Amino acid sequence: MNLPNKITVSRIFLIPVFLLFLLAPLPLGETEIAGTLISNSQLIAAIIFIVASVTDWVDGYIARKHNLVTNLGKFLDPLADKLLVTSAFVSLVELGSAPAWIVVFILSREFAVTGLRLVAASEGEVLAASNLGKLKTWIQIVAISALLINNIPFEAIGFPFATISLWAALIITVYSGWDYFNKNKEILLKSR
Repeated sequence: MNLPNKITVSRIFLIPVFLLFLLAPLPLGETEIAGTLISNSQLIAAIIFIVASVTDWVDGYIARKHNLVTNLGKFLDPLADKLLVTSAFVSLVELGSAPAWIVVFILSREFAVTGLRLVAASEGEVLAASNLGKLKTWIQIVAISALLINNIPFEAIGFPFATISLWAALIITVYSGWDYFNKNKEILLKSR
């Protein structure tokens, strides 16, 4: 268990803390930022989510810089991302901040690509995240963050940044899923 893998595991352990602050009825009051009200517990949840998301970049950077890339890391890193993003998206549907149908499309892609990775693993191959997959993850993180902070500061000027970023996340998620399957179709064909 090297340092990058420990950072990845810490991201997984932050998920219940994030969910506690986001979904539990904690009486922590509200704050007004740029004319928009946000509950302090939701603000704390957003900060935890952003910190957890940044650890995705940190663990990858350390792993590459110090040649600490492992198969365990290749497995844990996308798993941690999917757990964090899935918990956030499902919570946003629960809170009425994201349409369920968009979240279903996004999560369906995540499960499909995870299935493809399992098929590849059964063939003795490890599919690391592609650059398009990494871009997809960061756009999802931006969208989730914007939704978690109630579109602050853009709400003050009436610009729907959170909605636009959610649509961008949907589009890049679907496209990157198609790209994964298109580039790895031989794995599926071999496994028949």
